[in-house]
Amino acid sequence: MPRSPRKPIALTKAAARRIWLGAQRLDTPAPFGGGPDATRAAIEHLGYVQIHTINVIERCHHHILWTRIPDYRREHLHRAQTIDKSVFEYWTHALSYVPARDLRFFLPMMNRYRQSPHSWLDSVKSKDLRKVLRLIRKVGALSIRDIDDDVLVEKNHPWESRKPSKRALQLAFFTGVLTVSERAGMLKTYDLMERHFAWEQRPRPASERQVLDYILDRAVRSQGLVSLDSICHLDAKRKAGIRALIEQRVRRGLLAPAAIEGAGKVEHWAEPSAIDAIPAIDEHGVHVLSPFDPLIIQRKRLKLFFDYEHLFEAYVPKERRRLGYFALPVLVGDRIVAALDLKADRGKQALLIQKWTWLNRGLARSHKAPIEAALHRFERFQFDR
Repeated sequence: MPRSPRKPIALTKAAARRIWLGAQRLDTPAPFGGGPDATRAAIEHLGYVQIHTINVIERCHHHILWTRIPDYRREHLHRAQTIDKSVFEYWTHALSYVPARDLRFFLPMMNRYRQSPHSWLDSVKSKDLRKVLRLIRKVGALSIRDIDDDVLVEKNHPWESRKPSKRALQLAFFTGVLTVSERAGMLKTYDLMERHFAWEQRPRPASERQVLDYILDRAVRSQGLVSLDSICHLDAKRKAGIRALIEQRVRRGLLAPAAIEGAGKVEHWAEPSAIDAIPAIDEHGVHVLSPFDPLIIQRKRLKLFFDYEHLFEAYVPKERRRLGYFALPVLVGDRIVAALDLKADRGKQALLIQKWTWLNRGLARSHKAPIEAALHRFERFQFDR
């Protein structure tokens, strides 16, 4: 592919980090304000908030939001999903909360699932799908616990369920017939998408060009500095289309190429205003981050910007772990200075430190007091129901 026509602007890693942290809203306290509406604002800015089943501490979607909303409460996310309906669940690079305003950009993916279901949903029988849809149309939203007449079947794929009704619910979710109308922990309640959103008419699916614009806009907004890999994380098939859009925006002066210290041949781009006004960082700000935080989830990008290689070792044998089962990176200012393996003791209402790993050859030890203060705040969040 041809290179961008303009000479890249040289950026140090420190400058690149500040741009990214500013875009992630980790440069200032309470960037989205407070109260329930901050949850909608945060998800709209970030573009998605990942959902994951691990709950050795608070689940990652609540953790990610609390990191950017100091007064965040779990009922705020429930309200956004179930009452205000300003967010919905669907697949980005993983299952995530996504702004409802962006739903039309996901309808083409839902339509593709209708035409060609994923292999682990291929086994759903028409009679099982008709059964759950008939029940939901008749009695309203329901969860898998509301269906107790299934005859269990054998699993052919690790992600499958032995309950035919659960497989049918998953297929109807991925195809956009159903949506998750409420979530309690990992228990999902499903309803007809049209009924949940009270549409008079279903939104028109975005075109592929509109989807590409959306993906690029989302990345530029939430990442500040973008590369093809960071924009198309686990979506490599769109790289050619995204590259063409980037070239168009560079020619129009909407994006500028940037050469980040240590990036080699990996190209990056940013809006000129982001490079012209690199944000200042609160050097004393401390964030205990989820391993599924948008700042952490792309490991190669994290290593380039922060010289830190995060190890997610929940599925690694205990004797081979270096950081611990569920290590959380600790951001102080614009540097990741430690990794803490934490566990919530819900009986004693205490946050246990399984392992504390200092980075940068121990130079970060001067940060111990502010990190401990942040941990006390994090502990209160764990058990404040």
